[in-house]
Amino acid sequence: MAAAETQPDIKSETLLQSSSAWNGVPYEAYSKGAPELSVLRITIPPHSKMKWHSHPMPNAAYIVSGEITVEEPSGNSKRHFTAGQVVPETVNTLHRGVTGDQAVVLIVFYAGVKGMPLSEAH
Repeated sequence: MAAAETQPDIKSETLLQSSSAWNGVPYEAYSKGAPELSVLRITIPPHSKMKWHSHPMPNAAYIVSGEITVEEPSGNSKRHFTAGQVVPETVNTLHRGVTGDQAVVLIVFYAGVKGMPLSEAH
């Protein structure tokens, strides 16, 4: 039997395809340097307010479980995300996440360069 005949049906579902962050600001360019991808599993306890921070590179967070509201300090720009959604994160913009009644589990994909921090606290 040929390999193609025994291969299971493969299904592909696009969870996110975006040229801008959750707040509508377009991504401009990737950082210059040797590319370095990082993938983190992050668990945030329930009823948490994360510290204000920013990211120097494009990244996206898949929400495995729980819910989170991402907001900017002005309070004018915020968006709520639930399990199964993907957050297209902001670049060089101060923001934080606020969790609901359950812990939030995220798988975060960072498209950075060697030596670049994944986030910067403010």
